[in-house]
Amino acid sequence: MGLIHIVFGQSSVPVLGEAIAMDEKMSGEIRCFEDDLSVGPLFILDTKEGRAGRRQFWQQLAGIEPVAPAAGEEPAAEEVTGDPDDADLFKSLKAQLKEDPEQEVWIWAGQNARDVCGYYWLVSQLYDFAGRIHIIYLNNLPFLNEKGAVFYPTHLHQILPKEFLKAKKLARPISLAEYELDGDEWHRLMNENAGIRLLEGGKKIKGEPTLFYDKELLSQSGKEFVKAWRVVQQVTGKLKYPVMDQFLGWRLKELIREGKLESRGDLKTIRDFEVKQPGETTENPTTTV
Repeated sequence: MGLIHIVFGQSSVPVLGEAIAMDEKMSGEIRCFEDDLSVGPLFILDTKEGRAGRRQFWQQLAGIEPVAPAAGEEPAAEEVTGDPDDADLFKSLKAQLKEDPEQEVWIWAGQNARDVCGYYWLVSQLYDFAGRIHIIYLNNLPFLNEKGAVFYPTHLHQILPKEFLKAKKLARPISLAEYELDGDEWHRLMNENAGIRLLEGGKKIKGEPTLFYDKELLSQSGKEFVKAWRVVQQVTGKLKYPVMDQFLGWRLKELIREGKLESRGDLKTIRDFEVKQPGETTENPTTTV
């Protein structure tokens, strides 16, 4: 019987897959939950209404109006991110655990808000399978990079496949106390319903308003037009725990809509438009959108 390995986000799948191939004791399948629960609404996410609200949030980020897309129209690469179908994936996981009382699950989490929020969401619903659900939380642990130097990864995809073989020793069953406390924490996060959630260290998540990064986005925008992706890159480069590009791109569009920034180009993905602070430019004073 193989293990079920759980990760949050596709970027973690290839490296973990390579590691599993190196060690038969880790053999099993990888289940990947796509929705980044560190951003956007969580209120009553355990209901159909809550999931519908979250789906609407992802459509808003993607610039999709809540109507059916035109025939043959495909979303840009940046738009294929948050996946509200995680609820269906979870249902199938639960069914598999009920069907096979010997099945074990390993939840892999890096030291970042996305993984920790995903862990809270899962653990709040898995109490019935206590003893069979394991956590591997790579919290502030040293690993070796390609050059053999020590570093402290925040995300699973930063770790070399062979280094995962050391990390597997950290696998431990989630305790009954954790099911209770961490389940309560998930309900707190749902009720707080912050715009974004940041990891403060350990497993401590702090909620902040949606416009938390707006000030930084404005400060990185100058008097001349600059590519939106470059502004986003400059902001994420300053952060210990980078926030997703799509979220920051949406905030740029909101700042444009509010008149706090001017734009040039097509407001699709962050590679399609430029931004600057309001007012004339020396380059082309008449350029407006």
